[in-house]
Amino acid sequence: MDLDVVNMFVIAGGTLAIPILAFVASFLLWPSALIRIYYWYWRRTLGMQVRYVHHDDYQFCYSFRGRPGHKPSILMLHGFSAHKDMWLSVVKFLPKNLHLVCVDMPGHEGTTRSSLDDLSIDGQVKRIHQFVECLKLNKKPFHLVGTSMGGQVAGVYAAYYPSDVSSLCLVCPAGLQYSTDNQFVQRLKELQDSAAVEKIPLIPSTPEEMSEMLQLCSYVRFKVPQQVLDVSGADMLAKSIANCQVELLENCGHSVVMERPRKTAKLIIDFLASVHNTDNNKKLD
Repeated sequence: MDLDVVNMFVIAGGTLAIPILAFVASFLLWPSALIRIYYWYWRRTLGMQVRYVHHDDYQFCYSFRGRPGHKPSILMLHGFSAHKDMWLSVVKFLPKNLHLVCVDMPGHEGTTRSSLDDLSIDGQVKRIHQFVECLKLNKKPFHLVGTSMGGQVAGVYAAYYPSDVSSLCLVCPAGLQYSTDNQFVQRLKELQDSAAVEKIPLIPSTPEEMSEMLQLCSYVRFKVPQQVLDVSGADMLAKSIANCQVELLENCGHSVVMERPRKTAKLIIDFLASVHNTDNNKKLD
């Protein structure tokens, strides 16, 4: 084979190998950097911009698309251990003429993380209110959307600052408390209070026994589909909130935002449209 041809193949192979090796090395050594690049590209594709705003010495990080207009803005609150970018899969299916704001919750991602901060639900509600006031988002009522822990914060926020909120979307919200426990929970409490729990030979009594049991369990992977999700909290909310609409989605679990983003976006749009129509009818009356 001609030497020039060999050199050409070597150069071509090296040209392809360098970016591949760089990607593999980055993935192994700096996975977080790749994830940040991925979200940066996704935000850019969807037209979401990242900004920072401060309340005294406290920093909030948020992304937004659009500008406040005649339609109410939409503020979206993510769940525990997530971040503002978890909403991107839903933002993809939302109209571009809406003003969207996705904020990093207190103690998460780009928002101030301090062990001295009050991260209780009430504490987070106060911080989110500070964020809302910094952006002057409450110059007129806005739509508030929250999922999981963010749903709990959103619900409490609406209770504390009802004049700020035009409507409320709670996606699998956390924090619901039942006045009475079901039979299963009652039985667990009875078992915990009894001496019988110490007499069960299969329950590990030391960390070493627990580790050994977990290793034994991992030897064989059971292909059992997990298809159970308790949705009884939806009825509780429907009875407690006026003009409440309940939607139960199939083929998904707690992470509705990531598992069914297109459906989530459609439900949000439909709900906002129904609220808008209701408000118009009230004005006509």
